[in-house]
Amino acid sequence: MKPTEQKEIILKGIPASSGICAGSAYIVDKEGVKVVKRYAVSDQDIKKEINRFKTAVKKVQNNLKEIIEDNLQSADIIETHIALLNDKEFYNKVAEIIEKKHVNAEWALKKVTIDLTAKFKSIEASYLKDRAEDITQISDKIMKSLTGIKTVNIKKIDKRVILVARDLSPAEVIQIQLEFIKGFITDKGGKTSHTGIVARNLQIPAVLGLKNAAEIINNEDIIIIDGNKGEVIVRPSAGTLAAYEEKKREYENIKAAASRKAKFPARTKDGLIIPVLGNIELSEEVVSVIDHGGSGIGLFRTEFEYISGSGFPTEARLFEKYKGIIELMSPEPVTIRTLDINGDKAFKFASSKEANPALGLRAVRYCLAKPDIFITQLRAILRASAFGNVKIMFPMIADKSEIIQAKELLYQTALSLEKENIDFKKDIEVGIMIEVPAAVITADALAEEADFFSIGTNDLIQYVFAADRSNSEVSHLFEPLHPAILRMIKHTCDVAEYKGINVAICGEMASDPLNLPILLGLGVKEFSMNPQSIPHIKEILRNISVEEAKNFTNEILRYTDITEINKAAQKKYEELNGKTYPAS
Repeated sequence: MKPTEQKEIILKGIPASSGICAGSAYIVDKEGVKVVKRYAVSDQDIKKEINRFKTAVKKVQNNLKEIIEDNLQSADIIETHIALLNDKEFYNKVAEIIEKKHVNAEWALKKVTIDLTAKFKSIEASYLKDRAEDITQISDKIMKSLTGIKTVNIKKIDKRVILVARDLSPAEVIQIQLEFIKGFITDKGGKTSHTGIVARNLQIPAVLGLKNAAEIINNEDIIIIDGNKGEVIVRPSAGTLAAYEEKKREYENIKAAASRKAKFPARTKDGLIIPVLGNIELSEEVVSVIDHGGSGIGLFRTEFEYISGSGFPTEARLFEKYKGIIELMSPEPVTIRTLDINGDKAFKFASSKEANPALGLRAVRYCLAKPDIFITQLRAILRASAFGNVKIMFPMIADKSEIIQAKELLYQTALSLEKENIDFKKDIEVGIMIEVPAAVITADALAEEADFFSIGTNDLIQYVFAADRSNSEVSHLFEPLHPAILRMIKHTCDVAEYKGINVAICGEMASDPLNLPILLGLGVKEFSMNPQSIPHIKEILRNISVEEAKNFTNEILRYTDITEINKAAQKKYEELNGKTYPAS
């Protein structure tokens, strides 16, 4: 592989799937359907135009069904796109615009897509915000069918390359042949998009959200993907190529060493076994948790079933999904977080009437305001609990009264199942998310009602600093190791220790090995994270004792400067891991 003589370019994006690779660029989709012209449709041709849209939708549906038949392990993700195609509201809105405005199907489709994606992008939670990508990807497929644009058949690529595209749908990524495709990059997408999830399941390096990579990169350009940092180097120099070959070897050696011991317990040097679990959203991710040595599922986000169809999911549908995941994971625990979203935005693609949804009727607040929806989910969870080891977790608890009300609804739900002679786990553990400052401050009161705490550091950090981490103007304030955050975690752990309940961390903070010694020293007893991070985190835990972690953390707690804390944490990481931070 020869580097180019042109000056190298570094592009920064979102690290969707870890790993490093270098190779020739293969442009999959540089242009797409950029310009959608509007033209008038006569009264007599309205029905014909709607039928043209209907035919395009049917063609995309059939294509996705064929892909599912060849890739059953990823059926849930592809069925999300099929559900969007079947969504009556989506379909009817396009047909309505064609009929009322007398316009062509392409323009009507574009109008509906812009409206729907804007509403999804306004959702606070990033993993739900990325569902806008699903709508865009489906719209692109329909648009290409309407306009007759030919697309590259990824399954038939038979040379060693790196894919470059404006966007890749999960259905396209699933068709990647790993013996040929080294990695891929896209202009669109996010870490929690379904495309990112598929990439991590395939364990192929991927960087998304690059914005203009498809414009900058030419076919057969040499490029490097650093999926750990979220960087792409275009037309690298000989020196850069050599440096990244060394980084790749180093990363793969660390990964291989951790993977070899992934299935073994994370036993600290002083003999304490620390559970390391996985966070999931889809049933496909359970296999990844198991393969990476997870001790169970510490956070099962349940919002997906509420946004993947055209209406509220039925009890039967939820029960089947939960049961399948619980059985796959059994006998290891599955902690199911109840619905955590603002209802209007999630279910009907409707604009929120709230001025600030992040501080509004969301999570447990929404569930308590809509008990019929909540009880349907609780019934499904309790019924599924008969098939394995299940825990229930209520999100965004800010006041003791909320957990009392939620537990009362759970109790009433259990009574109704008993009367119907339906089996369920009678002694199910009920915990809460600690993710707002009020929950930290009143942790002693909340511990009287909770069987365990799970700290959601993503929201906690955001609320502590009143800073949206997705806002580039204030993202510098999003510092997980800031003294304010460390003191809050310590207070929560101290209270839990006194009250005799367990504390887990399920936010992104848990997956960063830099944070691990400090969190262990603060008193965190369990860690839950994206499955791919599990082996490395377990390896770090094996290299430290709880006593050593406590001594180190006591030193850290004396610092008031975040720069000092980060330097000390990096030094400790290098001491434990034998490599500089980050590993890439």
